[in-house]
Amino acid sequence: MTVRVGLLQGDLTLETVDAIVNAANQKMLGGGGVDGAIHRAAGPSLLDACRAVPEVQPGVRCPTGEARITPGFELPARYVIHTVGPVFSGGDRDAQLLASAFRSSIELAMRHSLRSIAFPAISCGVYEYPIQDAAAISAKVVHEQEWDLDEIRFVLFSEDALDAWTQAFA
Repeated sequence: MTVRVGLLQGDLTLETVDAIVNAANQKMLGGGGVDGAIHRAAGPSLLDACRAVPEVQPGVRCPTGEARITPGFELPARYVIHTVGPVFSGGDRDAQLLASAFRSSIELAMRHSLRSIAFPAISCGVYEYPIQDAAAISAKVVHEQEWDLDEIRFVLFSEDALDAWTQAFA
């Protein structure tokens, strides 16, 4: 079965999917950009659920490239998958960590028998990952194997990001 890929410009917090992906920080306690928008839309119970995720080292609930799952609370999505992308440095490891963030999120969705997942442009905001590069990495991860999902959706914040993802998946 081939997974359906959706690309659109819009508000990730309004997506009716099994899980939306939060471009979180390692603390998982909210932040700016998509992270702040998801926390505001989900309501205060999301912060409580994030606080309940055990730290794997002081101040770190989700290391870069990994993913964690919580309920979606007041969101249309049933779950939030929190992943941490790299802060762009231009080094070789950045691409590996970003690919791992996308891959870990998909794998976590499948482990929870979810059928649809919606991603933002992970690391492309304050973490300054170049949009074209991030789009290409996401497309590579989506196409590296047959994922047991019905849909992987990318809900992008800007026309530039949508253009980059459209080109990467063309």
